[in-house]
Amino acid sequence: MKRIMVISAVLALTVCALGACGSKSYKDGTYTAKSAEYVSDDGTEDGNGYGEVKITIEGGKISDVEFLTYELDGTLKDEEYGKEDGEIKNKDFYTKAQRARSACDNYASQLKAKGELSQVDAVSGATVNYNEFREAVTAALKQAEE
Repeated sequence: MKRIMVISAVLALTVCALGACGSKSYKDGTYTAKSAEYVSDDGTEDGNGYGEVKITIEGGKISDVEFLTYELDGTLKDEEYGKEDGEIKNKDFYTKAQRARSACDNYASQLKAKGELSQVDAVSGATVNYNEFREAVTAALKQAEE
C-alpha cells in the first residue's frame, strides 16, 4: 500500500512538472504586432490585407486581446467592408466579408479565454484572418517572453 502511495505521488509530481514546462511566462505589458500582407497563393489577387493584434499581459497571463484587419491601403475592415461605394452591391460577398471580419473578435476572445494560441479554433470562411491572427499573435507573444 505504501509503495502505491509513493508511486502515485511521484506520478502526480511528474504530471505537474511536465504541465508547467509547457506553459510560458510572459512579462506584463502591452504588445502589438502585425502580420505580413496576405497575397493569394496563385497570384491572381493583389492581396487581402493584413492583421494587427494588441495583447495585454497582467500577472504573466493574457488579460486582453484586440485583433483588427486592414486593407492593403491601411483602411480598417469595419461594417463597410464588402460594400462598393457605400452600398451592398453583392450581398453574398458582403455577407462573407462581414463573417470574416466578425471572426476577428472571435479569435481575440478565444485567446483571452483560453490563454494559448494553440487552443484557438479557426472559423469557417475566415481562414485568411486566422492565419493573420496566428502570425501576429506569435510575434507579439515573442516580444512578451521572459
